[in-house]
Amino acid sequence: MLLSSRPLKDIFFCPEESNFYSNCIENLVLKHCVGSESIIEFGSGDGSPVIQALLRTEFEGTVHGFEINPLASDVANEKISEQGLSDRYQVHCKSFFDSLKFQADYLISNPPYLPAVDNKLYQPLLHGGVDGITITKKLLSCNHKNVLVMAASYSDPQGLVDYASEQNYFVSDFIISPLSFGYYSSDPKVQSRIAEMRRENRAFYSDNLYLLAGVLFTKQETTDKEDVSPELMRLMTAL
Repeated sequence: MLLSSRPLKDIFFCPEESNFYSNCIENLVLKHCVGSESIIEFGSGDGSPVIQALLRTEFEGTVHGFEINPLASDVANEKISEQGLSDRYQVHCKSFFDSLKFQADYLISNPPYLPAVDNKLYQPLLHGGVDGITITKKLLSCNHKNVLVMAASYSDPQGLVDYASEQNYFVSDFIISPLSFGYYSSDPKVQSRIAEMRRENRAFYSDNLYLLAGVLFTKQETTDKEDVSPELMRLMTAL
């Protein structure tokens, strides 16, 4: 039996979110690559978002992904091989933070962003720290020129933008989509924590929806693009 045909409850599975992440990779990164820009990915999962984005574009370089879940990395590499993309996408089963010798023009990620007091969740690897942005902040500390991350409206979006600014990044582009609360974000610990953060004016959502943004952070000295963080924050705090 192929790995990808098995029920894989230990691998992140949310087609709506994965499709949105793929769209963000395509439109905020790959379509702006004019040559063989280098791209690295934190947390590749089953590889589907990057695979789909590569199939829709003519990106000439190679995406190096890092995934610590061996089952997920095996499934990703199987899918990559099936699509004939082994020369354009390679998923390494190792910690991204132990492999920082890979420097790149772009770092991309749909990082863990579920806020909770601990990682005893339906899917522990999706824990983003007590405020949901702990891992994202760590990625911004790696000093790449461009960082594309998914950011949730219930995970202290202003705190994330403020931290990025401290690291000399600004928001050069973004795409936003409304999402329904799903299996992972409906975890009781997550719901309890975002309710606390809402009272602190750090989480924004309705009874049924939250906003997910693909945010492209760019080092201030590397481009003449305008900072669109005010527009991003007006939208992310609308609910």
